[in-house]
Amino acid sequence: MKTISQDIKSGNFKQIYLLCGEEEFLKRSYKNQLKAALIGDDAMNYHYFEGKGLDLREIISLADTMPFFGERRLIQIEDSGLFKGSGADELVDYLPQMPDTTYLLFTESEVDRRSRLYKAVKARGYVAEMTRQDEKQLAVWAGGILAKAGRKITARTMEFFLGRVGDDMENIRLELEKLISYTEGRDVVTEADVDAVCTEQVTGKIFEMITAIAGRRVRQAIDLYEDLLTLKEPPMRILFLIARQFNQILQVKELMADGLGRDAIAAQLKLQSFVVGKIMAQARSFTREQILSYVELCVDSEEAVKTGRLGERIAVELLIARKY
Repeated sequence: MKTISQDIKSGNFKQIYLLCGEEEFLKRSYKNQLKAALIGDDAMNYHYFEGKGLDLREIISLADTMPFFGERRLIQIEDSGLFKGSGADELVDYLPQMPDTTYLLFTESEVDRRSRLYKAVKARGYVAEMTRQDEKQLAVWAGGILAKAGRKITARTMEFFLGRVGDDMENIRLELEKLISYTEGRDVVTEADVDAVCTEQVTGKIFEMITAIAGRRVRQAIDLYEDLLTLKEPPMRILFLIARQFNQILQVKELMADGLGRDAIAAQLKLQSFVVGKIMAQARSFTREQILSYVELCVDSEEAVKTGRLGERIAVELLIARKY
């Protein structure tokens, strides 16, 4: 990503850019920056294509056309699926002949690094993989937004904030806007502020539910389940998230037994450090045998629903209410 920023600053651009990965906020941000730097408001030399089944001959014909009263022609292609198979051979074969005045900007959610087009773009242009940012990067970024608005936040409150809203940057940005508005007239953001206005993500409620189960607070766990149903979360997705959570607790429990600390576990499991910290607290609340029994119960509950022995909603309720 530094390469893109340097290219924009220097004005020396690659002919082809591929922005890929799961962090939509970063992809959108860099896509817009590149478009503005390459073409500005020149609508005559800008072409946009989206979705699968694109006419590659039309794209190649446009790419072969010299810009009209401008320095560059930009062709932007989004979520084409061209990087997931062999259907882009015609485009790959054309790239070496593409005029120096034409620039291609791809934005894709999924790519196959083995595809010919991916290899061609990497060889002739630049591939930027926009992955989820780690806790430190998110904290610095979020802290910068708050600072510009004249707000301060402690490291502990920032960890509480990220634990509540998750690691999606677009969601973090929206929640920060709420915090900034809510704290108008004050310069310090507190945990109470976060608790008052920031929407807890579904995974956060799952965390609370598991903690309630560990503390044998069945009524609280059921209330959290009903909150999720009110938010239109399907019971089977809730079951999936509970199962995933117990699997993560089991992994963390075993790594803790091997003597690994929070940061080492986070690196090995590719999870945020603050998330691992919360899971470690949960892992201490269960024995390994108890965690395994819940993992097996999740599998059994899913099977019971699929075979018609239990309805989706009651299957999850029975899992939550189960005594160990």
